[in-house]
Amino acid sequence: MAGFRYAGSLVGTGEPVIRKYVLADGEVISKNQILNLESGEADAGATNDSAFIGAAVESVDNTDDGLSIHVICNPDAIYAVDDANVRVAGATLDLASGGMGVAASSNADFVVVADSAADEPTLVVFNSNHYLG
Repeated sequence: MAGFRYAGSLVGTGEPVIRKYVLADGEVISKNQILNLESGEADAGATNDSAFIGAAVESVDNTDDGLSIHVICNPDAIYAVDDANVRVAGATLDLASGGMGVAASSNADFVVVADSAADEPTLVVFNSNHYLG
């Protein structure tokens, strides 16, 4: 499964906090895509955004405007993401183009939570760039 999947939280809460956000006009979002808060509306996340919300829990096509989207919004959420690289805890990564994966770090959007092999999901959290702090 592509994208960012909820895998727990740093404080040990079991279930994700899910909130509904107005989706920006023209956005087409996929389930598990990372979203950003821009002018009070959710839009597709991009590396170096400063107000990440979290991962979409549904796919929404808002090309005609007027729709909302449900998003995991825990600032301490841990996400599992498929990544064909060995990763070490504490390393930083960027949000990949398209918002469904990770890339080599230049903006440090995420921090790796645990060591992982190339055939295992990488576990990441936001690196102090979540809109709730």
